Amino acid sequence: MSPASRKRPPVELLYLAVLLAYPLLVYPEDALFRLTEISIGMQLTYIFIYAILALGLNVVVGFTGLLHLGIAAFFGIGAYITGILTVPAYPFQLGFLAALALSTAGAALLGVLLGAPTLRLRGDYLAIVTLGFGEVTRFTLRNLEEITAGTRGLNPVPAPSLPVAMTVPLHWLGIEPDWSLDYRLFYYLALGLLLLVVVLLRNLEHSRLGRAWVAIREDELAATCMGINAARVKLSAFALGCGLAGMAGCLYATTLTSTAGPDAFDFNRSIIMLCCIILGGLGSVRGTLLGVFLLIGFDNVVAPILDGLIQGADINPSGNPLLTFSNWKLMIFGLALILMMRFRPEGLIPSVQIEAEMTKDLPGPRGIRAEAR
Repeated sequence: MSPASRKRPPVELLYLAVLLAYPLLVYPEDALFRLTEISIGMQLTYIFIYAILALGLNVVVGFTGLLHLGIAAFFGIGAYITGILTVPAYPFQLGFLAALALSTAGAALLGVLLGAPTLRLRGDYLAIVTLGFGEVTRFTLRNLEEITAGTRGLNPVPAPSLPVAMTVPLHWLGIEPDWSLDYRLFYYLALGLLLLVVVLLRNLEHSRLGRAWVAIREDELAATCMGINAARVKLSAFALGCGLAGMAGCLYATTLTSTAGPDAFDFNRSIIMLCCIILGGLGSVRGTLLGVFLLIGFDNVVAPILDGLIQGADINPSGNPLLTFSNWKLMIFGLALILMMRFRPEGLIPSVQIEAEMTKDLPGPRGIRAEAR
């Protein structure tokens, strides 16, 4: 490695600088030249929240190799714990930080309670149990109307309170210190929590616990023979992954000012998060972030922009559904996944171990690189 390349800052710092500067440079005209009525900055806020959710799932599926199909249930549990603790209809009315901590801890505890009796199951059987738990949770939230308000959801979830000392710096940056008037407060809150989660997982990935997760994923029998307590390691992955999902749910409900209805936390949400991990690369923090930005960004940002272009060009004055891009996006996404599974099944930025494992038998340069590792 040359001295120049060693001094070059990581590319992640450039991406972070762009994300930090974007809302300060384009606000309030961030709807991309009026091609769409959505606020791209607000959509990025939701992408950050989904990134936290996907990172939690990556701990269970990518690091530890346990197929979890019910992560959306813990996302919803975090949102509803936040709603119960903060909305005026209940007597608790705690602040955001207390709700964030309790939502994270509550989802983690439920993850342990689910994992303790079921982690002896493997593969498809564990996946079916987590899928069933997700559906049971969704219908429970719907039927407990006295507690969860049924399909209406709990609202209004109050915004976090800002310390008085922060109002002056916010005014210097041109940010209105009012959560309902300026989305940039939620934007930086979600981005800050995402950065904390990334730093935590990068440190855990190279720790003794992270190596134990990978050992369980690669060969549970061999890891057990080496003295690793498989049940304890799996439970730690379940607890952390579900806790991060609860944190994302708390942030989602606070940003939306509502828990939304139970159907917002259905099986489709879990599958989309799993697809983000597969697309980006299993067992990779960077790959998971890339998968979320590509998939959720395509759905929430690119598709509305292309619909706005079609409408602005007057290509579809009659409203023909075949000329509406949103009606084609699922087919495009499905085709992209098929091509990924055919030509790069390990994902775009997989972990080193998974890339070597999935490409060692391939002919050509990819197989040679895997053998070299």
